[in-house]
Amino acid sequence: MLAYSSNYLTFTAEEDNSSFSISNWGKNNPNVEYSLDDGETWTTLLEGDFMGNNTIILTNKGDKALLRGNNPDGFSKYEDKYTYFKMTGKIAASGSVMSLIDGIGENKTIPSNFCFIRLFYNCPSLTQAPELPATELTENCYEHMFDHCTNLTMAPELPATKLANYCYSAMFMDCSSLSLAPKLPATELAPNCYENMFRSCFNITQAPELPATKLANRCYYSMFNFCINLTKAPKLPATELASGCYLCMFSTCQSLTKAPELPATVLASSCYELMFSGTGLLQAPELPATELADNCYNAMFSGTNLTKAPELPATKLADHCYERMFEVCKKLTEAPKLPAMELANSCYNSMFESCENLQKIKVSFTEWEVSMATLFWVEDVAPTGTFYCPKELPLEYGENRIPEGWTVEYIDEGTDVTEYVSDASFKAWGADGKITYSGATMPVRIYDLGGRLVKEVTSEAQSVVMPQHGTYIVKSGTVSLKVKL
Repeated sequence: MLAYSSNYLTFTAEEDNSSFSISNWGKNNPNVEYSLDDGETWTTLLEGDFMGNNTIILTNKGDKALLRGNNPDGFSKYEDKYTYFKMTGKIAASGSVMSLIDGIGENKTIPSNFCFIRLFYNCPSLTQAPELPATELTENCYEHMFDHCTNLTMAPELPATKLANYCYSAMFMDCSSLSLAPKLPATELAPNCYENMFRSCFNITQAPELPATKLANRCYYSMFNFCINLTKAPKLPATELASGCYLCMFSTCQSLTKAPELPATVLASSCYELMFSGTGLLQAPELPATELADNCYNAMFSGTNLTKAPELPATKLADHCYERMFEVCKKLTEAPKLPAMELANSCYNSMFESCENLQKIKVSFTEWEVSMATLFWVEDVAPTGTFYCPKELPLEYGENRIPEGWTVEYIDEGTDVTEYVSDASFKAWGADGKITYSGATMPVRIYDLGGRLVKEVTSEAQSVVMPQHGTYIVKSGTVSLKVKL
């Protein structure tokens, strides 16, 4: 007979001959009992084996099994010491999961870390989740709880407002039939709390509201990664970020074309790293921060459909801050202005790599030699374009410098720019192993594309024999010409 006020975890068959059993990992052995007669009699649920022993058969559609346990110290104890259900057929769960703790399902306090880790892991037979009434969570308590439950169509309510490290980590990962995410009311987050929570939930089209304004390290890490049909992202109201907080959050959401507003002005390391990489994003959000952090925008828009980059107002850079930011943005034709006068380690590394239609870049720095600051930054951009830079910047060409085939215009200290070749009287060309020039009014210097000085001519010679064929920069005063020999 049912206990007074009981709310047992209940398994109901949705097709004939559905079954369930229990397995222990790492010598975890909680107390679990089941009843097939509405609580009249209870039998200990022993661990099933590969021969089918201790497997409970629900013979007819509609048959039910009640489950309870006396586990006041927690159902599972550690990441490598846990207990989980196995199922066949189709089974809908109902009632409170807490009956595995207190025997009747009244308790709303999770007693231990890892308490329900992997409880229904890889149960494609599960069609409905049980109630999860706890309002205060513990570390890893629901981690991977429904991971790979590919026939779960609806998530349970998640009323918790006090979260803990990894509490929802990968909870619904690979639940490919889940179409609606539950409400997430917490306003203060914990490290990794939503990590991979809905990763590869292919049917989710809209994310739940995320009202939190106090974030934690990697709190949203990969939360919707590979949600390929997600079309609407939630508002993200936080103005102060945490390390890795949005890392990979919407990565590979191919149907996401519009980004939420990002009002944050206080950044943290890797805060936006890979956030929208591989999405269908057509327009970038404004990025108002003027003070950067290491890796803060690393690969943020990599592989998207952006046609216009956001303004980047920061003048003081950080290590890897813009690395790969617009990598493989094939529709981007113009880079954002880069006003920083000093570079940081790897700050622009691969920033515009494979932007095959990019034709305009404007920079303010005057030196190239900062550790890998521009490594591969213009590899495979458009074959022709215009590079705007200060006169002090050495004219060096290649995938790590100024794109080959591009013209250069100098940023004037006055109102605008002056032409790269402002003095049409100076000309240079190559033939027969020689570079010939005319109209030089100042000494001529010839550089290779790596910026190394190959020849310096102070006499009135009009032709210079070169050591080998290749492309060179011929410079006289402020005028530079690119000559192919």
